[in-house]
Amino acid sequence: MSKYGVFVYWSDQDECFVSEVPELPSIKTHGDNQTEALENAQQAIKLWVKVAKEDGMKIPKPKGKLQYA
Repeated sequence: MSKYGVFVYWSDQDECFVSEVPELPSIKTHGDNQTEALENAQQAIKLWVKVAKEDGMKIPKPKGKLQYA
C-alpha cells in the first residue's frame, strides 16, 4: 500500500464509489464498493510512479497526515 492519501466517496452521478489521489492529480478511479475503489487507486498509484520514473519525472513525496493548528 502506498503512503499517498486517497479520498473515497460515493458519487450519485456515477452510481459508484470514486477514489481520488490529491497529490497525484491525474488519478481518479472507481469501484462498486469502497474497498474496490481504494484497491483500484492503489494500482493506479503504482502505475503512475512506475511511468513517472521511466519518463524521468519528479515524483512528489507523500505528505502524510495533515496537521491543523
